[in-house]
Amino acid sequence: MTDAHTLPALSTDELKRYSRHLILPEVGVEGQQRLKAARVLCVGAGGLGSPLALYLAAAGVGTLGLVDFDVVDASNLQRQILHSTNDVGRKKLDSAEEKLTALNPAVRVVKHETRLTSANALQILSDYDMVADGTDNFPTRYLVNDACVLLGKPNVYGSIFRFEGQASVFATKGGPCYRCLYPEPPPPGMVPNCAEGGVLGILPGLVGVIQATEVIKLILGKGETLVGRLLLVDALEMRFRELKLKRNAECPVCGDRPTVTALMDYEQFCGLTPENKEEKATMNGVPQVSVKQLKQRLDAGEQVQLLDVREAYEYQIANIGGTLIPLNEVPQRLAELDREREVVVMCRSGARSQRVAEFLQQAGYAKVANLSGGILAWSAEIDATVPQY
Repeated sequence: MTDAHTLPALSTDELKRYSRHLILPEVGVEGQQRLKAARVLCVGAGGLGSPLALYLAAAGVGTLGLVDFDVVDASNLQRQILHSTNDVGRKKLDSAEEKLTALNPAVRVVKHETRLTSANALQILSDYDMVADGTDNFPTRYLVNDACVLLGKPNVYGSIFRFEGQASVFATKGGPCYRCLYPEPPPPGMVPNCAEGGVLGILPGLVGVIQATEVIKLILGKGETLVGRLLLVDALEMRFRELKLKRNAECPVCGDRPTVTALMDYEQFCGLTPENKEEKATMNGVPQVSVKQLKQRLDAGEQVQLLDVREAYEYQIANIGGTLIPLNEVPQRLAELDREREVVVMCRSGARSQRVAEFLQQAGYAKVANLSGGILAWSAEIDATVPQY
């Protein structure tokens, strides 16, 4: 952080704008100057990134970096308050920059229109004082964590799913990191994402504001942060619980004898890519069929059974035919599937269908495959008229 003797001065307009901060003894003029000097990287401009970035901009954080490569979709608007209806189809970074600078023209927004990867993470993160992780997938969470530990940058963590959220501060000196909490990622498909399991639109507001609060406290050096604590939010019951976390001395990243000293292939670490060519066609023993392969087989007249395990409302939004049996109903409706014909299971992205395919194998179905990428891949590679949602 910037030394007190080199802190930037506040303009007359800034003294007026931040007057409610300046009268707080815990902030004051010097604290506001520290906010102005701070450089914070927000990974993701979606559900968590929206309230996070808005409140940091409003608070006067001088430089906000945003990492995102997505475009605004109508399904985002239920929770991603940085974006509006008129932004559908625009790059999220462009939409975010417009809203943040309209809120506070003094804030410098730095756009990183890229997927954060092992190749670019250290370079991008090195320009910032701390990182706020608003991602929604395990490979990027482990990537952000490891990069923060290697660079010595605090990692302000948040995650959401359905009605529940988590928040903490990782990778500080002497404190735990994300791997201390979750040493290993869950098996692929075991934990559905928000697109598959849903999320209460207000929940990222709750968790994102908690993240913003932690960022500001870290900048100011005031209060008790969530270092060593995991805050659990249950929005349905409106309950907040806290778990104590300790740094794991055996942690491969932040432990006493770290074995992870460089960034790795996090897709492979999370089991989302095969380690060798022989494994490319299967995942957990289930054959993987690409959308192009399925299209070729259907065009050739092969009598495969296409089983769609999404919910009925999803099927109404977008479908490519097949039998609709929602995931939770599959065990009770096995009689509707012909054991003698191959069953190709599909869902939105391939995660739920993978779980169902594994279940069908265990239930004695010998000819089962998973449609890799699901309806999203079909829309992207085969038929763009099929809506993505």
